[in-house]
Formats: sequence, structure tokens, C-alpha cells
Amino acid sequence: MTRDKPRGHRKERRAHPMGPAVSDLIPAGYGDFVDGLKARVKLARVRAALSANRELVLLYWTIGRDILAQQADQGWGAGVIDRLSRDLRREFPDMKGFSPRNLRYMRAIAEAWPDELFVQQVAAKLPWFPLCTVIDRVPDHWTGAVPRQEPNHRRVRLEGYR
Repeated sequence: MTRDKPRGHRKERRAHPMGPAVSDLIPAGYGDFVDGLKARVKLARVRAALSANRELVLLYWTIGRDILAQQADQGWGAGVIDRLSRDLRREFPDMKGFSPRNLRYMRAIAEAWPDELFVQQVAAKLPWFPLCTVIDRVPDHWTGAVPRQEPNHRRVRLEGYR
């Protein structure tokens, strides 16, 4: 038996004698409608990412604030950060951000910006890593002291920038 057409090839579409099929017609205004939906979806995705970032920065700041409070109230030493890191990573294995180094950044950022309102209004609009970079690179009290490369626990004065 012979075949007229090779396997796997589709039959050519021929124009219907009465015009295009109903499914091929695009209603008036459809393109603008779809473009509007696409823009809303893109905007919602950006807002969701910003909201997630804000919540993460606020979470990290509150963890840092709580570490500072426990160290001041209970006399906990720096070694508690390593233990806390192990416990949090064990409880949340799928979540990143609980390394000892990052917990020290949380503490340093909470110490640098103790005002929760400032953190909510300003710091939470920045991604986490740039906040850590600020802590590492901004001199103590902007006096010109040489910044450290490791997280430190200094207060950055921002009164003129609020």
C-alpha cells in the first residue's frame, strides 16, 4: 500500500470559501483588552515581589532586634548565634538566610536602625543584600572611620536623611 503524504505531516489549511473560521476572528478592542490584562499581571507580580521582600526584611530586622534584646536582658554571648542558626536551619531546611553570618547581619541592622517605623518606611524598600552592604561599608556614624569587612554592631546616624 502506498501513502500519498509522509507520516507526521499535517494537512495544509485551506481558506474556507465563506471566509475565516469564527475562532480566527478577533473582536474589536480585544488586543487592547489583552494588553491591559498583561500589564496588570506584570504589575501584580512586581508588587508581590516587593511585598515579599518587605516582609523578609522586616522579619530579619525583628529577629535581629530580638537577638539584641536577649543578649542585653539575658546576658547571652555571641555563641548563641551559632546555636540559633543550627536550630532555625533544622526547623526550616528549605529556607535560606539563617546562617550565623546572616544572623549577625540581622543583629547589626537592628542595632544600626532601632526605629521600627524607619525600617518599615525606608529600609524595607531595599533588598536584603544592599542593607548588609551598607552595614559593612558605611563608616561608624559617618565620621570617616574605616569600615570593617565583617558585620559589625554599630549605629548609623540617619537623622538628616529621614
